[in-house]
Amino acid sequence: MKVVLFCGGLGLRLRDYAPRTPKPLVPIGHQPLLWNLMRYYAHYGHTEFILCLGHNAGAFRRYFSRGAGLAAAAAGWSVTCVDTGLDYNLGQRLAAVRPRLQGEEAFLVNYADVLTDLPLPAMLANFYQRGCVASFLAYQPTQTFHMVTMDANSQVRSISPMANAGLWVNAGFMVFRPEIFDYLKPGEELVEQPFQRLIAAGELMAYPYKGFWATMDTPKDKLILDGIQHQGNPPWEVWSEGTVPAPLPYAAPAQLRARTPVLVASLAPVQHARAAC
Repeated sequence: MKVVLFCGGLGLRLRDYAPRTPKPLVPIGHQPLLWNLMRYYAHYGHTEFILCLGHNAGAFRRYFSRGAGLAAAAAGWSVTCVDTGLDYNLGQRLAAVRPRLQGEEAFLVNYADVLTDLPLPAMLANFYQRGCVASFLAYQPTQTFHMVTMDANSQVRSISPMANAGLWVNAGFMVFRPEIFDYLKPGEELVEQPFQRLIAAGELMAYPYKGFWATMDTPKDKLILDGIQHQGNPPWEVWSEGTVPAPLPYAAPAQLRARTPVLVASLAPVQHARAAC
């Protein structure tokens, strides 16, 4: 399957750390996050990459015109860089590479700033089994914020850790059939109107997972990932001998007994707020 990687965002929250380096090229240890992500997909046999470029596109071309390009070629990877507009949103970037996805039964899509140890074949098997148009990895945030409910007079009715709130977010690992373009109109953001149409049609699935997942949005996130890398055997390096095996896909007590993904009934704003990179 081809892998579409969104590499055109501004990465504003990481500007203080690397003002001239696009977020996917910020290193974790000795290699950029992007390289780690590509190795993850390649480990499972997906080695045709389409990079949707925008801001600082030249940095990606320089990176792959040097040692990284030689290493990718030696590994049998195909890397295609496509200019998809400086100010385009994710839906527009995906539409821009549609001609390069002709003939594909399905393709993978990623925000290019996230890492996981998700057993990808299990997610894809469920995707094909359910026959849906789109599916994404759903993950429960681990932030230390507390969820608050209140009445019309702002009197607090409850307060509880976010981890106990049953909140799931779109974690950025997605798989689409070409029919996704039937739900995407010109100029639309990928997870705004198109996902709502998919929900209405019963064609959007979530794949809940409670293994390792991390994003690199802020300098703090980068420091955390660096620390994990420094300790050795980082969980996202599924290609490395000695990496701790990933747990089985998470199954919730009730509706997920059969280890099948959840039909998405609604998307709250928190699930797509980070999609603008």
